[in-house]
Order: sequence, then C-alpha cells, then structure tokens
Amino acid sequence: MREFDYHRASDASGAVALLGDDPDARYLAGGTNLVDLMKSGVERPGRLVDVRELPLDRIESDPDGGLRIGATVTNSDLAAHPDVRNRYPMLTQAVLAGASGQLRNMATVGGNLLQRTRCAYFTDTTKPCNKRAPGSGCPARSGEHHNHAILGASETCVAVHPSDMAVALAALDAVVHYETADGYGELPLDQLYLPVADTPHRETALPTGALITGVSLPPVPVAARSRYRKVRERASYAFAIGSVAAALDIRDGVVHDARLAFGAVASRPWRARTAERTLIGAPATAGTYAAAAAAELAAARPLPHNGYKVTLMHNLTVAVLSELAEEAAL
Repeated sequence: MREFDYHRASDASGAVALLGDDPDARYLAGGTNLVDLMKSGVERPGRLVDVRELPLDRIESDPDGGLRIGATVTNSDLAAHPDVRNRYPMLTQAVLAGASGQLRNMATVGGNLLQRTRCAYFTDTTKPCNKRAPGSGCPARSGEHHNHAILGASETCVAVHPSDMAVALAALDAVVHYETADGYGELPLDQLYLPVADTPHRETALPTGALITGVSLPPVPVAARSRYRKVRERASYAFAIGSVAAALDIRDGVVHDARLAFGAVASRPWRARTAERTLIGAPATAGTYAAAAAAELAAARPLPHNGYKVTLMHNLTVAVLSELAEEAAL
C-alpha cells in the first residue's frame, strides 16, 4: 500500500479545505470500499481526510414532511430508523439486503453512494479497464460479463453500479447535498451519476473536492407501500444480479401512482420512467405490469452472456408489482 497522509476533520468546511484540489486525496468515512481498493492498488491516495466524526450523523424530519439523512449516518442506523421503516420501507429493505451487519455498522450513507463497481477487470490492476485507466479498453465486453450492464452501457464500459441503497433512493427522488470550497450545492440523485459514454472514469457530477453532507427525501405518500427485491447468486450476502425498488398506489382498480427503479443492470441506479408512464392510469393487472416491464426493457442491449437479465428483470418486476397490488387489496 502506498504511504499517505492522514487528517481527521472536525467540520465539513475544514474537511473540504484539507482535501483541497489535490487529485490524489480522498475522503474516508466507513472505509468499507475505499480501504479494499487501496489494498488492491486500484486507489492510491496520497492523503486521506477522515470525515467519520463530522456532525452529519442525524436523521431529521423536514418541514415539508420529508426526511434529511446525514452523510455519516451508518447503514444500520438508517435501516432501523422508525421514519424510514414506516414511510420508506423499500429503503430499509434495500439497506438490509446490501451487506452483513458488521459492514452496515461501518458503512455510511455518503460512502454507499460513492462506492465503485465490483467488475473484476476494474479491481484487477493487471488488466486493462477504461474506468481505472482511461483508453486502455474494456475486456469485459468479450470476456466475463454475465453480471454486467444491459441498459445504458457503451463501447467503453459495461460495468454495473453495486449499491442497493442507491436504487431505492433513485425511486424516491432523493436529492444529494454537498459542500465545496465555493459553498453548498445539491444534485437530484438522477443527475448524480454520469452516463458512461466515452468517459467511464468520470462517475459523478459532483464538483472536484465536493463532500457529500446528506441526502434528503421528499414526502412520497406512495412509498408507504413499497418493496425492494434483490436477486443474487447465493443466499448469503452478495451483490445483486438484478434488483427492483417499487412502490404502487392503486385506487378503484387503477394505478394512480408508481415508482420503479432497477439495480445491477446499468452503471448507475436505473430509474424506470418508461415503465412508470406505462403503469400510471392503467388497470392494476398482471398484464399491465408485464407491459410496463417490457416497455422499459425494450432499450436493453445485452451482451452474449448476460441476456438472462432481461428475462430476470421482467419477471422480477411483474412479481414485485403483483405482490404490492395484492397487499393493497387486503
């Protein structure tokens, strides 16, 4: 591991000042992803700014009825919070599906959003990877790619985003708040992650040196009946091969509102807006759910060995929506 400087920040502005404009500096919170990448040589920071002790560890109600979640709130505390469990159950379910209890006790909300892909070519420094070494190539396209992207990929990268939590946040219209040397800013989660295009190494739209300070959730009444369902290759904790965050409001047999996002199918959490438009105003039937899934997945461009994901995501979407509809009828 490369030697590095270590600094512990006492406030957000101090953390931003310590990081400065040093391209080799990184913020350290729980370290559940960054430290692993440092050990493998993917990340080689010359300076770490520890933000774990910043006063950003609270979950508070907003005046508009939403929630404000601090960036250093642990995943365990987020999942257990009564307002999250009651008003945004898909978020609790996504966090609990994401990792073991030990990891959830360390991992933070801000760090979860910024975790990097687990593509084997990215994490192996002996292999080329456009995300790690721009211009070196994407061997996954012709190599091992069974768990890679089917939506929104490009010729330069087919890796998927690993977060479960971010999928639920995408469906909930979350907004990410940050601080820079120039002041405060915010980004809708939909705009946080950049399309891979020809620059997969540029992963987020955050300004250079920005520190995520929190995430806000608007009041989303439909989210009270919501679900996160994850499919993985083993029963124990593992990264998804496909996941769905869904919420459904049915009135008089018609879908009044719907929220839908997919995970493990793209380089970012995939908000399924085409499917949502298909659902809203349509009869609450299995046929409608199938049509919505098909409409969203019409844009899928699978590689030779990950086409199964199209069928998986179609069936998973129909199953989750059908389950929510059954609950609404009780």
